[in-house]
Amino acid sequence: MGALIHTLERNFTVTVEVVPPAGADASAVLESLASLDPSLFYGYSVATNPVAKAHLSALALCSLVQARTSKPAILHCTTRDHNALGLQALLWGARALGLDTVLAATGDTIAYRRRYHTTAVGDLDVFALIGMARQAGLCTGVVFDPRPERDGLKREADRLKRKVESGAQFAVTQPVYSIEAAERVAEATASAGIPILLGILPLRTFRHAEFLHERVAGIAVPEPVRRRMAEARNPPHEGISMSRDLLMRVRGMYSGACLMPPFGHYEIVEAILAA
Repeated sequence: MGALIHTLERNFTVTVEVVPPAGADASAVLESLASLDPSLFYGYSVATNPVAKAHLSALALCSLVQARTSKPAILHCTTRDHNALGLQALLWGARALGLDTVLAATGDTIAYRRRYHTTAVGDLDVFALIGMARQAGLCTGVVFDPRPERDGLKREADRLKRKVESGAQFAVTQPVYSIEAAERVAEATASAGIPILLGILPLRTFRHAEFLHERVAGIAVPEPVRRRMAEARNPPHEGISMSRDLLMRVRGMYSGACLMPPFGHYEIVEAILAA
């Protein structure tokens, strides 16, 4: 079943999302992660080419992270970046390197201006990728994206059920920024019958909040939260405070949370989780 699922069934479980560097040198990321108190969270969740831009191989960074921190690393894999052969090789490679959990996703959309030299592959859909990952012996999670900008909660809840039928064992939501949104997502996902981890992406500034709300699909930052960031004397501290409060309030309705430190600010993990 996988160590993560066993942990989710017993305790409220926190993972920390890691964005690989845009280059071959992972030393700064590894130093930051190694400095964190390992007792505060379960392990790391390593993104693959987020926002459809090239980064260090997520598989390579997962292996480096596990070796450096002795904490589990969850590999994100997408249908966007590999054909069926590449995905099979990736999943077998994950097993060979000691990984036991993957997060299967379609992947962020490639920006129109970059499509002249980068294309999405899409040999498989996410449902087929889930099945392939399970056949490879990997614990398999998926993304829950309610698309608040187009009121997609019901559609995504139905899609989550299809993912579970394909073999999904847990799900991670897109970031939310209010207890009301967290409650709506919890209610919509309850019938899926799998552990759900709430995505929490701490805000850094008012401009960060505005960008996420206006430009990033799947994320809605409520107006009161944006106003709070605009009026804050110390915006990064305010973002940490809001994330800590949300994390504490959802402990009874979710199996865990995925904390997503922005812009490589992994030092905020302890400030949020220590409480």
